[in-house]
Amino acid sequence: MKFSLGIAMSPLEQLPELAKTAEECGFSSIALPDSLFYVESIDTKYPYTPDGSRMWNADTPWVDPFVAAAAMGAVTSKIRFYTQVLKLGSRNPLLLARQIGSVANMTNNRFGLGVGLGWSPEEFEWCGVPFERKGPRADESIEVLKLVLGGGMVEFHGEFFDFNRLQVSPAPTEPVPIYVGGHADAALRRAARLSDGWTSAMIKIKDLREIVHRLGELREEYGRAAEPFEIQAVCVDRFGLDGYREQAEAGVTDAIVVPWAFDGIPFHGELSAKKDSLKKFSDTIMANV
Repeated sequence: MKFSLGIAMSPLEQLPELAKTAEECGFSSIALPDSLFYVESIDTKYPYTPDGSRMWNADTPWVDPFVAAAAMGAVTSKIRFYTQVLKLGSRNPLLLARQIGSVANMTNNRFGLGVGLGWSPEEFEWCGVPFERKGPRADESIEVLKLVLGGGMVEFHGEFFDFNRLQVSPAPTEPVPIYVGGHADAALRRAARLSDGWTSAMIKIKDLREIVHRLGELREEYGRAAEPFEIQAVCVDRFGLDGYREQAEAGVTDAIVVPWAFDGIPFHGELSAKKDSLKKFSDTIMANV
């Protein structure tokens, strides 16, 4: 099982050093969060906390994940980066293809794209995209991204996106893996049908096992059972050496972790303390799973 470092809500000036330390400690990837803006007053509950509250406030730092990947990629050579997850629904796939192709080339193909629809109607509407039919639009966006990032002159004529022959250069020299997030059955179908893996929000082991089983059924249904498929998980009730072994047994291929949280260090904690936590986690957990 691989381990990815979650860097959500950390001070931006810490990110390059955290990336270098994570690479030295043997982490496979860094999971990059995405948040467009903070809506002061919302009617929709955040879907991944028990009471629907958000875990951040208006002053919580967020950096564009493509900028973060480029900055951290410049000071590392092996560790990978993937969005976990990018708000796909409110973004134009042609503009995204330009950003993805750029960062894939700048990091020497060390970039993966994790996508979700987005849960806030305001993010859609205030970016000029209707919230309605967000699922079918996301499906078509993924098709556009795959087509354009494949390189060469392409065209697309769909329900939501329509363009004549064009080319975005340089294209990535290797395919950019796409991971799909979401716990609803429609999201699982999207992951099984269109992507290279599924990525979770915060989830308990019981629900994780059920979703992994369901993904297996769906991949069989779509004729993709023999293809490689990542299971990236933020499991909230299985920790320690035995806990990560149990996650691996449940089908997790990539555990997304925040080691300093286990040591009581807050998101805005000292960089040196976070680096110590990464080294300890590597020595005690990663070396033994």
